Amino acid sequence: MAQRRSDWRNIANGWDIPKEHYCDQPYVVISQENTWVCVMTTGRDVEGEPGQHIVSTISRDQGRTWSPLTDIEPANGPEASWVMPLIVPGGRIYAFYTYNGDNVRQITGGLFDGKPGEQVITRVDTIGCMAFKYSDDHGRTWSQDRHYIPVRNFAIDDRNRHGGKLQYFWGVGKPIVHEGAAYIGFAKVGEFGVGFMAESEGAFLKSDNILTERDPSRIRWETLPEGNVGLRAPLGSVADEHNPVGLSDGSLYCTYRTVAGSNCHAYSRDGGRTWTPPAFAVYEPGGRRIKHPRAANFVKKFSNGNYLLWFHNHGTDYTAQPYKAYNDRNPAWVSGGVERDGHIYWSQPEILLYDDNPVTRISYPDFIEQDGRYFVTETQKEIARVHEIDATLLEGMWRQRESAHVAGEGLLLELNGGGRGKLAAALGDLRDGGGFTLEAWLRPSSLAPGRVLLETTDAASGAGFRLVTAERGALRVELNDGRTGAFWESDGGHLREGGLHHVAVMVDGGPKTIVFVIDGVLCDGGEQRAFGWGRFNPHLRDVTGCGEVTAGEEAAVVRVYGRALRTSEAVSHYRAGQEG
Repeated sequence: MAQRRSDWRNIANGWDIPKEHYCDQPYVVISQENTWVCVMTTGRDVEGEPGQHIVSTISRDQGRTWSPLTDIEPANGPEASWVMPLIVPGGRIYAFYTYNGDNVRQITGGLFDGKPGEQVITRVDTIGCMAFKYSDDHGRTWSQDRHYIPVRNFAIDDRNRHGGKLQYFWGVGKPIVHEGAAYIGFAKVGEFGVGFMAESEGAFLKSDNILTERDPSRIRWETLPEGNVGLRAPLGSVADEHNPVGLSDGSLYCTYRTVAGSNCHAYSRDGGRTWTPPAFAVYEPGGRRIKHPRAANFVKKFSNGNYLLWFHNHGTDYTAQPYKAYNDRNPAWVSGGVERDGHIYWSQPEILLYDDNPVTRISYPDFIEQDGRYFVTETQKEIARVHEIDATLLEGMWRQRESAHVAGEGLLLELNGGGRGKLAAALGDLRDGGGFTLEAWLRPSSLAPGRVLLETTDAASGAGFRLVTAERGALRVELNDGRTGAFWESDGGHLREGGLHHVAVMVDGGPKTIVFVIDGVLCDGGEQRAFGWGRFNPHLRDVTGCGEVTAGEEAAVVRVYGRALRTSEAVSHYRAGQEG
């Protein structure tokens, strides 16, 4: 096999963070010494087993190397999990976490197939009290005393098997500072059962004096929203992992996951006291739904006032089978957000990270910004890593709604008005992490299936690529290296006969994905299918074929690039128009 190219998006190229065995939620704050202090949940067994506890580690070189682990809570105590850090202006670092302080060993009950049951549940890392410790020496040591935050009961607590005397909850929303107060997002659980958390809704803890108060006993806490109902899902009983961020107009924005095939979002215009009704997240007000399974769905605000959304860009309604919704967390996608009229408008998404093994689950990120550079942490539950992000990826998404130019880098061929043209170079072996892009302005006279729009098929070997019309008014790309074949179809319904359309097909040899962008919109499957993007066989080699592109007259402009364009580039080409 050809030598693989170095690709910063491949998680294997990141820097490992130390852990025991299980590791989750590696979240980082930058200390006043300019070091990174990372806290995480870890353990010597798998998730949820006894011995699960919380630790910290310090990096002095932006995540490349780390100090040995320091216990915030020991492994031989009750379960301590889901630690979330906050650094305040005085330099103190707080660590908030779920603590099974009563050392409860089992719960009897649960929700199974929508009905209460009497099963014994022995996983006890998501019950107890909201606790915190703190460090006044930049993460080297942590307070001996453990402090507790009073969390107001909602109806979901009062009706649990303990009548609300024992709370079920956990948090993954890294605390934020907004309008002079600190906010922590977390999920209250009503019942455990199929999929573990079978019923959940979101809440927030707000402190208006933690940023300045040194005495932990004098820190004030308020449970939001007002009333006794949290942030729920529009469909299904699962709504959890609430993640807030502050907007420039003083509003709050929150994302959270469901099992219905999309994440949710909500806005608060009054400091978290009330929120907009449950709604699936959309790319823009009135726009199409964002697709996402039951996985971490985080939003981050950067110093330039722009935002980033982490999600997985596919979704199936698993409200009847919630345990299936945990799958397919590879690759991880992101969307760039810009604020407009009190709302966040999200870009068409890009792949941020991937693993060569499709079943690897990449999740629970944290985004770090320092010295004009961007980093992300992530975990696969047994490995946690840091990765530096190519800043141009983020900047391209933030400019996506304004950019309108055609890239020249990697251009191998440009045809106008159909005909034939020779590629300037071979497309290369897709096994080594390379890629290519087929781009065309098309005016199809007919969308009848099987019509060849452009191709490079070699008659003798069958190698080459073809772009053809497919069922449902879709397009189909067919790839063949003479040994192995692959194909993928666009979403249907985007094209109309006689209409002028821009089509970009990105074949990316890193994550081994095929992505269609039609008229500036990335195909995500819509209502027709869970996935709008597909994977191709990792053994697929060079699909250059005869090396000569043949395009029909319906192809007004054809470009072939010897690299996979970014989504933002494809959108920019569309915005630039046919003349470029």
